[in-house]
Amino acid sequence: MAERAGTGAAGSDAAPAARVEMRCSGSGGQGILLAAAIIAEAAAALGRRVVQTQSYGPEARGGASKAEVIIASEPIDYPEVQHPDVSLVLSQAAYDKYAADTRPGGLLIYDSGLVEPDPADESVVRCGLPFTQAASDELGKKVVTNIVALGALVAVSGALPAAAVLEAVVSRVPPRFRELNEQAFVLGLRLGEEALAMLATSSAARTS
Repeated sequence: MAERAGTGAAGSDAAPAARVEMRCSGSGGQGILLAAAIIAEAAAALGRRVVQTQSYGPEARGGASKAEVIIASEPIDYPEVQHPDVSLVLSQAAYDKYAADTRPGGLLIYDSGLVEPDPADESVVRCGLPFTQAASDELGKKVVTNIVALGALVAVSGALPAAAVLEAVVSRVPPRFRELNEQAFVLGLRLGEEALAMLATSSAARTS
């Protein structure tokens, strides 16, 4: 499901913003930290200023954890994310704890098989996609759900070029897992592009 619930813009053809704050959240063990690290590495390789942080409480495995990235063209004077422009949510616990922080008009991407969003929240652009199911059904490996989600985030947000992020994905995984992770990223890109088409159709219907 992709639903425009606010006034934010999203899309892979959008010009990179001067500063983008992103938060990846989910349960411990879902690869949230790796997803954020890949985003940070890709941005740094492009010459952007980057700060990446993470937070794991004592309840991390099975509870809610987060990893955040700030990407900017100027020096980053405050390194903490308070109201992310882009939120990626992979568990209900993470949604309940962190989703409301997303800035008004921002982009909220979530696993539609694991997260039930608040239907009354009309302040953000919601994009729900079946990351876990797609990883299991199409690749036979739930372990790459985070990479599928990362590909969708790249496609929908337009925050970074897909090629740069894929290069960072490849550099972060052992050689024997590279093909699987490449496939996962491409799968996520496809899901994200399909979601973008739905968002565009929804937007056109609202303005016609």
